[in-house]
Amino acid sequence: MEQDLGQPVPETRPLLERARELRALDTALAELRYAVDGVPRARSRGLLAFTGSAGLGKTALVTQARARAAARGFTVFSGRGGEKDQKLAFHVARQLVQPSLAALGTEELRQALGSWYDIVSAALGLEAKGAARLPDPDCVREGLDWVMTRLVVRRAPVVLLLDDLHWADAESLGWLASFAPRADDLPLLIVAAYRPDELPPEGAALRTVAGRHGSRSFSLERLSADGVAQIVRDELGREAEDRFCKECWSVTGGSPFEAVELAIRLGEQNLRGTEGDLTAMREIAASVKGPGLHERLQRLDTRTVRFAQTAAVLGSPFCPRRAAAIAVLGDEDAAEAVANLRAVRILADGEGPKGELEFVHPLIATSVYRHIRPGFRVLLHNLAAESLRTAGESPTAAARHLLEVPCEGRPEAVACLREAARESLSAGAIEAARSLLARALQEPPLPEDRAAILYELACCTFLIEPTATVRHLREALAQPDIDPDLHASIVYTLTQALAHTDQLAEAASVAAEEARKAAHPRVRLRMQADHFVWSMVRTDDADSPAHSRALTRLAAQLPGRSLEERCIMGLRAWDAMKRGEPRETSLSFAEKALDGGMSWTDENRGFEVPVSVALVFMYGDQPRRAEELFGKGIAECVGKGWRGSHLALGQTLAGYIRYRRGCLAEAENLVREGLRIAEKVDGAVPARWFALGVLIQTLLARGRVGEARRLADDFRYAAEVPNAVIYPDPRTVYAELLIAEGRREEAVPLLTGVGAWLDRRAWRNPAWCPWQLDLASALAPTAREEAVRHAGDAVRRARDFGAASVVGQALHTLADVTGGVAALDLYDEAVDHLERSPAGYELARALVGQGAALSRAGRLQKAADRLYRGLEGAVHCGAEALAARAREELSAAGMRPLPLRYAQTDLLTAHERRAAEMTDRGRPAPAVAQELRITEEGVRRQLSSVYRKLGTDAAGLADALEASPPPGR
Repeated sequence: MEQDLGQPVPETRPLLERARELRALDTALAELRYAVDGVPRARSRGLLAFTGSAGLGKTALVTQARARAAARGFTVFSGRGGEKDQKLAFHVARQLVQPSLAALGTEELRQALGSWYDIVSAALGLEAKGAARLPDPDCVREGLDWVMTRLVVRRAPVVLLLDDLHWADAESLGWLASFAPRADDLPLLIVAAYRPDELPPEGAALRTVAGRHGSRSFSLERLSADGVAQIVRDELGREAEDRFCKECWSVTGGSPFEAVELAIRLGEQNLRGTEGDLTAMREIAASVKGPGLHERLQRLDTRTVRFAQTAAVLGSPFCPRRAAAIAVLGDEDAAEAVANLRAVRILADGEGPKGELEFVHPLIATSVYRHIRPGFRVLLHNLAAESLRTAGESPTAAARHLLEVPCEGRPEAVACLREAARESLSAGAIEAARSLLARALQEPPLPEDRAAILYELACCTFLIEPTATVRHLREALAQPDIDPDLHASIVYTLTQALAHTDQLAEAASVAAEEARKAAHPRVRLRMQADHFVWSMVRTDDADSPAHSRALTRLAAQLPGRSLEERCIMGLRAWDAMKRGEPRETSLSFAEKALDGGMSWTDENRGFEVPVSVALVFMYGDQPRRAEELFGKGIAECVGKGWRGSHLALGQTLAGYIRYRRGCLAEAENLVREGLRIAEKVDGAVPARWFALGVLIQTLLARGRVGEARRLADDFRYAAEVPNAVIYPDPRTVYAELLIAEGRREEAVPLLTGVGAWLDRRAWRNPAWCPWQLDLASALAPTAREEAVRHAGDAVRRARDFGAASVVGQALHTLADVTGGVAALDLYDEAVDHLERSPAGYELARALVGQGAALSRAGRLQKAADRLYRGLEGAVHCGAEALAARAREELSAAGMRPLPLRYAQTDLLTAHERRAAEMTDRGRPAPAVAQELRITEEGVRRQLSSVYRKLGTDAAGLADALEASPPPGR
């Protein structure tokens, strides 16, 4: 296999006293071999680490790893941290990946990277300018995982060499720490070398991976006196005296680097290693590094010194042509300078794949850089930045040098720093962008640019330090003559940051004040929409009914042409649904909001409104439309690289739709994924609350009460209630858990408090929060009349809203708490409504409850039918406890639980036959849809033969199913 050389290859010498490390390297490489059929042999961990202070031979071991891997035909990827490159985001990651992608054109790269291209292209430096998309860091890391995994699998086996990781950029370190554990399951060996005492905080996770049980981590020791003696005698001859060799060991401290450099210099001076050479040896040893090296360099001609200092500023490896241009040297002078520096072992022999040069050792480069006069160093950094900008290099490369110079108020420097920050954001390097923009403010910028830079800085700090975001945005708003659109964006981000720091009341107040002051109608509408959003999100909004009336009046005046107007329509739809206005009202406003499109990833508007609009369809018994909107929204988030809290909430609420449809297993999988994502993202607390509530409800529906309890306890679900409105309501969910555990008396005060809170807000839709139904169930054993009153009130509210699912659910609860013969008609009506709804689990519950009541009333034939149907529904939904109850009721009635009439895979066929029979009798498609408003997922995915019989297509039947109103509306 080919060998990817991302770095110049330094000269190699025999390694002394490193037998243990070399054996481990050979063992790891041998284990990496794969059998012909691709099945890996047993192996230890996929990470091999060499650690130690400067000069102990880590780079020499990495070089040995490269040579031995190449000799076995393995593919080698390599990257190295640089002391001057730590502020270049993903610098090391690019070294690893770019050589493999360099030969591909843009279209080939897009094809090779697929949907990950837009997410990782900026991080990998595949675009000259920053991409328009701003992915979150977690998504970029996932994309890099995918790219590296694919490269490893396609070019296996692979050895990945990482030298000087203590100088790696924070973004590469963060990714490598998360990727390294994958090496255990891939045809990959990672060889890492770093100074442990200089490893930055971002590398702590990598240190943990390297040090875990089963990994191979070696801390390098200094050479013994015998080892140094052998190095000296290899240069000077066997006649070198013992005392002389021991003194060489003493002055070098057993450092392999210093010992080798000293021996070479002694040989160049033709010393023999006698006692008389000790004084000269000590002088030479002093010149190997530090002040002595500086003195040695200063003895060279001025042009050579200038070239070496410029190279140190550029960082190793460096382009000799660029160094010559900055040092103002012609080609001949530059070539002479390179020769001189090689002669005194400051620059290494040979060149890298792109003609770049290296210092012999990083210690030498550091020493040269630190001895440059401060004023001249600033000049060189300025010249380097200008040279890079002129050459068309990335703004980030130039900005790295601007960070090393004093602030001088230069507009061109501010522009470069801002461009570099945008480039970093495109790569998901938020902290790097923050540093660049903070430096741009210090320059300082022109007064007319200050507000925009403060806004950009605030956006960078949002996830890192939201309190700083609030500070930056308030300062931005204080700037004079701000562009109206920028002003609106600043205010929106400020309200988001306030909400993020649990200051919802102030967020709503800021938006209301800005709406009052706005002169432009479009800006005023946008601020009003923001005010309504944060007012609705607050749990302590004392003026909720007044806000609803204001929103109703405003929405009635708007035609819905602009995005701002459609946002108002969407908020009106959500408010109408929660208040329990007729279903048709909320659905009508939801459709108006979507007429023209509504993005989930508009960075200046948020996704609260489009998510709410999508959920209106779920509560309005049109889950197919809700799932379609969620599918598009989630795809939009994924495509843009937003795989943090946005995706966590999207996954969770998509699972909530499945839960309400009765697809409990699918719901659980989706919500667990949402919770997993939320747990990974700092600041995703609201998304975590959403996921916990839906997951607990789903587990309760599946009968796994103990698991729901453990989940609630692990996350302290009942310990505190967030200040933001969460659905399903956390207190109601916890009360449902208490009821499932038989602790009904503890649930009553919780639910009573929820009811009082919702009544103050005039949110009366039991579809949104079934607190009355849960309270009725909790009260039934001890206060039946009160339970019946609450259930009856919930039925009236459900009928006002008009969605068949909530009407059926409320009637079912009323029947349960009423009991006796009087409940039978209520059960009939409940089942009738639920059969016309998409609520599969609720239908199964109602059927089992009705069957049990009929059995106790002695109507066994009808009871058997309901119990068998309820059993089928429960099994199909994944509600194990409900299915067990149905079997118990059948047994108690003296009926043997027969095998299900339809397996899950047969349900669709049964519905096909039913649809075909009705069509044969001349029933039109809408009427068939009305009859088929039952819960199984297969209803909206009938086979094509049935669609042809009905004379419609799949979408037509599904739309008819969802559009058909329940009886009596």
